[in-house]
Amino acid sequence: MEDAEKCAHCEGGIGLEYPLYEDDNFWIVCDAHPLIEGHILIIPKEHVSCMGALNDEFFNHYKKLYQKVLLFIKNEYGDAGIFEHGIAGQTVFHAHTHFLPFNNAIRKIVPEENSITKISTLNKIQEEFNAKGKYLFVALNNDMWLINVDIAYPGFFRDRFANLLNAKERGNWKKARDNAKLMKTFSKDISELKNKWDEFFQ
Repeated sequence: MEDAEKCAHCEGGIGLEYPLYEDDNFWIVCDAHPLIEGHILIIPKEHVSCMGALNDEFFNHYKKLYQKVLLFIKNEYGDAGIFEHGIAGQTVFHAHTHFLPFNNAIRKIVPEENSITKISTLNKIQEEFNAKGKYLFVALNNDMWLINVDIAYPGFFRDRFANLLNAKERGNWKKARDNAKLMKTFSKDISELKNKWDEFFQ
């Protein structure tokens, strides 16, 4: 696991530069390198590998924040896409769930045969983590799936969502940080998102 002192999602990390909400256990932030305006992360303050590794108390808290962000995205932007690299496919080794405006089909994201399992509750990611030690999670609005981890690679979902959003250059956040023009676009997207969030929850 990544050293907490160097982690982008621990206190002082680059992934926390644009906060939207904070409580004792979690941050909700603008993705610092958004795939599209409206890209939000939920991040636990505890340096854990994935949401499935949280204890029951924190996981129940996470589920409430999950619904809060989903409600915001659907009301402000329309349809929502959600994903978590539950260890499989991670590039930052600290739990975080992505939410972003997105309207497409699950088979566009994961066309591979026999790789999709529909689930009915978020608790299934805890069960999957406890059974297998990793998972890939994706949701479109209220529909949720676990994906076969054997097809994962670093940045799996970011890459696929970026391609479907016609924003391939945004997919690799590490490379994007060296692109001044793109960073300026990110700044504009983040500013618009923060304004919408503040107005929605005021």
